[in-house]
Amino acid sequence: MSDLSNSSQEKFPKDSEFAKEGTEIIKNPSALSSNDDEGREPTDEEMKSLRHISGSIPLRCWLVAIVELAERFSYYGLSAPFQNYMQNSPHDSPKGILALDQQGATALSYFFQFWCYVTPIFGGWLADTYWGKYKTIFFFCIIYIIGIFVLFITSLPAITSRSTALGGFITAIVIIGLATGGVKSNVSPLIADQVPKTRPVIKILKSGERVVVDPNITIQNVFMFFYLMINVGSLSVIATTQLEHHIGFWAAYLLPFCFFFIALAALILGRHQYVKTPVSDKIINKTFQCLWIGMKNGFKLDAAKPSYHPEKQYPWTDKFVEEVKRAIYGCKVFIYYPVYWVTYGQMVNNFVSQAGQMELHGLPNDILQAINSISIIIFIPICERFIYPFIRKFTPFKAITKIFFGFMFATSAMVYAAVVQHYIYKAGPCYEFPKACAPEFRTVPNEIHIAVQIPAYVLIALSEILASVTGLEYAYTKAPVSMKSFITSLFLVTNAFGSAIGIALSSVSKNPKMVWTYTGLSVACFLGGCLFWICFHHYNDKEEELNRLEYASEEEYNGGATALRPTTSLSQSIKSLA
Repeated sequence: MSDLSNSSQEKFPKDSEFAKEGTEIIKNPSALSSNDDEGREPTDEEMKSLRHISGSIPLRCWLVAIVELAERFSYYGLSAPFQNYMQNSPHDSPKGILALDQQGATALSYFFQFWCYVTPIFGGWLADTYWGKYKTIFFFCIIYIIGIFVLFITSLPAITSRSTALGGFITAIVIIGLATGGVKSNVSPLIADQVPKTRPVIKILKSGERVVVDPNITIQNVFMFFYLMINVGSLSVIATTQLEHHIGFWAAYLLPFCFFFIALAALILGRHQYVKTPVSDKIINKTFQCLWIGMKNGFKLDAAKPSYHPEKQYPWTDKFVEEVKRAIYGCKVFIYYPVYWVTYGQMVNNFVSQAGQMELHGLPNDILQAINSISIIIFIPICERFIYPFIRKFTPFKAITKIFFGFMFATSAMVYAAVVQHYIYKAGPCYEFPKACAPEFRTVPNEIHIAVQIPAYVLIALSEILASVTGLEYAYTKAPVSMKSFITSLFLVTNAFGSAIGIALSSVSKNPKMVWTYTGLSVACFLGGCLFWICFHHYNDKEEELNRLEYASEEEYNGGATALRPTTSLSQSIKSLA
């Protein structure tokens, strides 16, 4: 365990390893022949005219991905049965425990989501200020296991009453939510940290085509790959919903408890291989001091630059102020995400309740969440290998454009859900009050097949690839290297705001209002997407300029030497040596 206490120490490939990636700065590329193009930095014209491709992804990324796969396996596996567990009683069909009805269950479900996405703020701050990403993830994985164990024990039929189950459930989701925040805010920046920070370079393909190996495309692919692993893990819903349906909730929660130990194993096995960004001393405090100075000077952050006020002796550099400005650009983009997340959240609560009103034909009503994961697993490689490269042949397919289309696909999912709900209300025997029109129909669904829900899950999956993956990528690439976890946590906290909106709307999550609920969400998501595009479409034009800060050294920024230094090569702070 000694490696944990030293986990925030700097651990990077040597400069020679970055040189092996083919990155070198040549002062006069125009003097070279075409045979010497390999490995040089492209000109501005070449950056615009040549096709951009991804670099290679290091094998150490896989170990981080296993951690995320195991964590998401456990998270989705245990949360998939939550709606039935909370909404129904042991005498209902489907069976449950807490008997909170649809409104109560939906509100508590949104509270769990809210808590899971508020706590990343704490996890990001802890990692960037004191422990580093690796040690923070390891600690919160242990907390996670404790939370799942509480959930498992209090769901055992031999010792569970309704009051015991309710108390254990609330205790467990508080512990699990705290642990989720500590892991989620750090695992995506950690996997991206494993990719060497290099400049774009020219590469000659076997076909003779000259292309640009673009580190931004590499990072895009890393996050696509990262999201793919999330959804491989989330296929656990197939197993846990079947265990819930055929054995009991305790069996559904035992499987994630056992599986989570794989995450700990991957962390321990990879502790000597991971690139670990050193902790910067009180970096979050410095950032807020910098912002405060800017606010006092008419929201002009340049006022916080040491070159403007050398007499102030600020404990940061001009480049740090520019990085904070870039982070603010990234955070502005997150403003409309709560509207997206409240739409996305329907998949884990109201969609499950909607399925419970339909003919299941032997399937658990919460198993169709797996369709979302399967769709993402299918479409991510298609997007990465075919769709995105095809679009890039004609026009850059940049982050803001992707996010806008993500909003539009989420809108279409809500429109489709409203149509499905309309047909449920038109079907007998209970029409607008499924399973509630008479005591004898308490377990009899309306006559419509559960399979008609599938397109809604597919549309949500497409929206995630465009909006959620790109949001994670944007949070990472626009954050200063010393604040990757904290800025990622700010993106994740937008999900908490979406959950808060969902809690406020839970009063309308009941029959016969569900058509209007879905319709209202579709209108809100459409308007949110349009406003997002109006406010931020011009950010696409600034993408390359903002990304250059990721690779510029302090000397380059100040007009000095031209030697490339990866931004992860930071000076060690006192805490990183502790």
